Amino acid sequence: MFGLGAPELLIVLAIVMLLFGGSKLPQFARSLGQAQKEFHAGVRDGARRDDEVVKHDPS
Repeated sequence: MFGLGAPELLIVLAIVMLLFGGSKLPQFARSLGQAQKEFHAGVRDGARRDDEVVKHDPS
């Protein structure tokens, strides 16, 4: 995952905790998860539309 190991991820998590505080962290994680879910749905939708265009292409 981007060349980050466990120590680097722990450092990033500690910095995020300092910046946002412990009470905001669950809300931040939930928002990040929702954004990832919407991104993957968009990618799947785009791939499905590409497949439909290829199937219906008369050339």
